[in-house]
Amino acid sequence: MNICVFAGSSSGRRPEYAQAARQLGETLARRGLGMVYGGASVGLMGAAADAALAAGGEVIGVLPRWLDRRELAHTGLTELRVVASMHDRKAQMAELSDAFVVLPGGIGSMEECFEVWTWSQLGLHAKALGLLNVAGYYDRLDGFLDMMVEEQFLRDSHREMLCSDSDPDALVEALLTLEMPQVEKWF
Repeated sequence: MNICVFAGSSSGRRPEYAQAARQLGETLARRGLGMVYGGASVGLMGAAADAALAAGGEVIGVLPRWLDRRELAHTGLTELRVVASMHDRKAQMAELSDAFVVLPGGIGSMEECFEVWTWSQLGLHAKALGLLNVAGYYDRLDGFLDMMVEEQFLRDSHREMLCSDSDPDALVEALLTLEMPQVEKWF
């Protein structure tokens, strides 16, 4: 079983972010879960991959060719797949994964999160998705998503598809035990 990790290519300003990334990598390895991620050696992405590898885990990176040319590729992975585009990267990461964790990150991490969540909402897959809410990073997003439910732009059942926890081990456990709701879109 593989867990896809979406994470920042930056480490952010708080040391807690990198610490949580390392804890997540260790948690995955300890549980015998493979890690799939964007293939870079930098930021929270690299921290999670390094920790998973150091703990004896398997890590598959998927990196677009143009980023590989910039020497951002992690060279110590179990497997590095170099693909043509960002679209190919996301499709392959999703195909290889059984669930998804989103660490703190920027617009790329958010875009990946929301795309995977949308696919779930549309019934294209039934894979669990969770936010690792480090130091309250996702508190405002969680509040906004709750408002979307209140304003009837998001169903409760679709909101429940996105878990959130501040503890890496608890989040992974939630993802492994979550029963994804089988619901239809609005129409």
